[in-house]
Amino acid sequence: MKYLLTSVFSFFLIFTLHAQEFSIGPKIGISQGNISVNGEGFESGDEKFGYHLGAFVRMGGHSIFLQPEFLFSQTGGTIIQTNDALDTFSYDASFNRIDIPVMFGFKILRIFRLQAGPIASILLDYTIEDALKNAVDVDYSSSTLGYQTGIGFDIGNIILDFKYESSLSKISKSVVGFETDQRQNQLILSAGIRLF
Repeated sequence: MKYLLTSVFSFFLIFTLHAQEFSIGPKIGISQGNISVNGEGFESGDEKFGYHLGAFVRMGGHSIFLQPEFLFSQTGGTIIQTNDALDTFSYDASFNRIDIPVMFGFKILRIFRLQAGPIASILLDYTIEDALKNAVDVDYSSSTLGYQTGIGFDIGNIILDFKYESSLSKISKSVVGFETDQRQNQLILSAGIRLF
């Protein structure tokens, strides 16, 4: 782990030293998320709107860039359970996370960007409630790894990003004691301002 962190830090340092462009600024946006569920008797329910805010750094040249971000995100989704008697129960989940996406991308005509990269998410806290607003105990993972991919536009000092996010690891192995594979998916729209 120590070797991995040293390697990542060295890569960022070398990339920064050779970057022809360096910019930093605040970022804010909205998202529409759901929880992808794979388990007998479970399915995904309604999407949940969320938001995120934080900062980004852009490093690179005229055509290739690296954009790490540090964001506080609020997201979630709904899980629907159907039992053997065909009764349905819904559970509404909300997550507060620290998200650290690292986007690699290509610029086209200096204003259009194609981008993709990994995202590490650290769960700060969560709530999951049934239809009667009773709290339900679910053991969610404290951190997950996923990916984001999408497009972006640069208009003056304004950056606009439209991305899709999915998880590469389970956020939980069960709901109310029943085994299921849960993963967070999101559509993300965000805007940032390059301060320099």
